[in-house]
This record gives sequence, C-alpha cells and structure tokens, in this order.
Amino acid sequence: MPAGRTGVAALRRADGHRGRGDGRLRRRAGGRLVGPVGPVTPVTVIGLDAAGAPPHPALAPALAAAALVVGATRHLAAVPVPPGAATVALGPLAPAVRRLADAVAAGVPAVVLASGDPGLFGIVRRLRAAGLPLRVVPAVSSVAAAFARAGLPWDGAAVVTAHGRDPRPALNACRALPLVAVLTAPGAGAAELGAGLAGWSRRLVVAEHLGTDAERIREVTPEQAAAETWFDPHVLVSLATTAPADLGGMRWDNQPAATPGGGWALPETRYAHRDSMITKSEVRALVIARLRPRLGRLVWDIGAGSGSVGIECALLGAAVLAVEQDPRAGETIRANAAAHAVDVRLAVGRAPTVLAGLPEPDAVFVGGGGADVLASVAARRPDRVVLTLAALDRVAPAVGLLRTAGYTVEGSQLSAARLADLPGGSIRLAATNPVVVLTGERPCTT
Repeated sequence: MPAGRTGVAALRRADGHRGRGDGRLRRRAGGRLVGPVGPVTPVTVIGLDAAGAPPHPALAPALAAAALVVGATRHLAAVPVPPGAATVALGPLAPAVRRLADAVAAGVPAVVLASGDPGLFGIVRRLRAAGLPLRVVPAVSSVAAAFARAGLPWDGAAVVTAHGRDPRPALNACRALPLVAVLTAPGAGAAELGAGLAGWSRRLVVAEHLGTDAERIREVTPEQAAAETWFDPHVLVSLATTAPADLGGMRWDNQPAATPGGGWALPETRYAHRDSMITKSEVRALVIARLRPRLGRLVWDIGAGSGSVGIECALLGAAVLAVEQDPRAGETIRANAAAHAVDVRLAVGRAPTVLAGLPEPDAVFVGGGGADVLASVAARRPDRVVLTLAALDRVAPAVGLLRTAGYTVEGSQLSAARLADLPGGSIRLAATNPVVVLTGERPCTT
C-alpha cells in the first residue's frame, strides 16, 4: 500500500479487517465520517527500550495486525513493518495525528513506535490531547536507563524536561533539588545546563546514546560539562555534592516540590538569628505568598539575615540565592538551610554590586538595602518584586520607582499582636512592629 495515501480508504486492510466491532462508520447529514459504530480499536503505542533490550512481546502481534505504523525513521527501520502497512515517519506531529484519527474512524489497527516509556514526557500526552483512544506498552525509559547505568537509586528524583520548551525551569529544578533527571534537547543539553549550574555544588552524570554501541556514561562537574560538546540524545542527572554517597540525605516522600510537611511561616525559634534580624512569621507568610515560589523558579533573597524567607521558598521547591553582605550572617544562613534540609546558594557581598553576576531571577525579596538596590533589582525585570519597609518615608519612593519600571504595585501594612502570658495566669496581646509589604508585578506574570 503506498505510504502517501491518506484518509480512511487508505487505511482499510486488503482483507477487509476493521478491528473490533463491525467497523461501520456513522455519517452526519453532510456525509462526513464521524467514527465507527460499536467498540473502538485503540491505537497501540509501543515503547522501544532505551537500554537496547529486546522489544516487548506485544510488539510482534501488534505489528502483524497493523494497517498503519507511525514512528521516527530510526524506529521504523528497527522493527519488521508488515509489507501491507502504511507508514508515517514522524516530523511534525499534526499529519501523523490526522492519519491516526482516520485509522480509529475506520476501525483499523494502528501502531505508534516511541522511545522508552512514551508516557514520560512522550507522545502519549499529545495523542490523548487529540482524543485518540490508546493502549500503551512501555519499555524502560531513558531516565530509568540512565540511573541504572550510573548505579543510582531514583525513587526520590524529580524528572523534568528541557525539550521543546524554555530550559530555565529545568535548570532551576537542578539548582533547587538534590537529585534531578533532565531530558535534554539540542541547545538545552549538558553544556548549557552545566554553564547555568556554575556556582552550585553539583555533580552531573551525562548518559549519551543509551542502548547503542556509542553509549557513554560520564560524571563531570558543571564546569566540565559546559566546556564539552555532547551527542544527542542524552540524559543529564544532577546530584547535590553535599548528599552522602547513598543519597541518604534526600527527601523520601517522592514529592520533591510538595508542600513541606512542617509547614512554612515557621516561628522565629526555628531559625538561628542574632539581634532579631529575622522576618517575623506573620510577615513572612504574606511575603512568601506574594513571591509564589515553586519548582522551576529562581528566587533572590536580598539582605537575607537569617535566611528564613529564602529557606521557606526552597521548602516549596524554588531555587534560592541568598544575598548577604555580612559573612557572619552568611554562616547563619548556611546553618539554617542545613537544619531545614534545603539547598540555598549564598552570595556574600554588598548589593547592588554583588547582584551583577547572578543568574536572572523570577522573583526577588528585598529585605534590606536602599533605593539603589531596588532600582538594580527592577532593572533585571523579574516577574515579581516583594519588599518590606519599616520606615514610612521610604514607601512612596519605592512605589514610584517600581511603577516607573513598569510594575503594578500593591501594598499593605501588617500589624500583629501576639498572645503573651501575664503573672497570675492572665493573657495579654503584645504588639510587634508594624511593617509595610509592597509587591510589584509585571503584566501577564505567574
């Protein structure tokens, strides 16, 4: 059957087979075919093992019955496609989806070949979005194969992709979490991710050409990764160098970006701090809500003090850079981050000078510094800027500066009173210092 024929007619088998049910097609008034009567024959999506293992036993009978086989050129060449089946080599996905929809409408069997587990950042999502009924037979994914080749457990790993999308969320996941696997793409691979991880304590495992004679597994530093040329396709695994060899310091809840079990807006007693240099929990709750930390975002915490704001952003999955000019405070931040089992990168120096070499943030908390610091932050154009001010005479200039920079600004004063015991068993309210919280947001941000 010529591969160039399209439509329902081209997909009917020479022997008249139409799949389960009688395969008769319903017609609307205009005569358009809208689908078969009775049970629908699903498209069979079969993964080919990334590690080079023999294909699943389901492949042979599925191919033998197929009227249409869809896959990458290398996949079509790797399996025995029946002589009578039409084939579609994947490039743009839309034409293949139309051919598959025609096959389903005609009630004839179709097979899609994919790499590894097609449900993991694979073609299954796109086919389901097109409304196609599917039967999925996965193989070992490239991610599972990469961890196996490296001899690493991965039940607590985050799996992200840089394929066909902005690579920054994947990069920030590597900055934030102790164990991340990245499905890479040309221009968003080990070299680019390695360059973005400079300054973070990470070691990288790069798995190239898995399951082929050219397979290569290497462990490198981010700097080494950035300096090399890597073959596509490859998988990158990012590991925190501070984790023990058995990864026993990892979270074991399998949800590396989940809401922290211990909560957030924690009492000040949960942090080491000096001279009360810490954002109070009531204020911290609103600040973190305004920063919107999550996996894939990078938050700067400027004038970090104890590091409480940045640490709680990290607990919610964000990558965090704490900026502090006092080296002694820097040691406190490191100790607090370790106590809460999160990774916070520290930049010691005076803002705004120290900000110049830092990677672009998605959100910034300005807990210290003057108008020059705020202006420098606004010039970097993060989606959101949050700052706290105790002095009222600083509020109007800050609002004006943010608005001039194109931000929509909202603000509120927080004045909390906490329960305090009195002699004799009585209770009073003890006021904390009022604080103004300002939030600048760029249009159309998340």
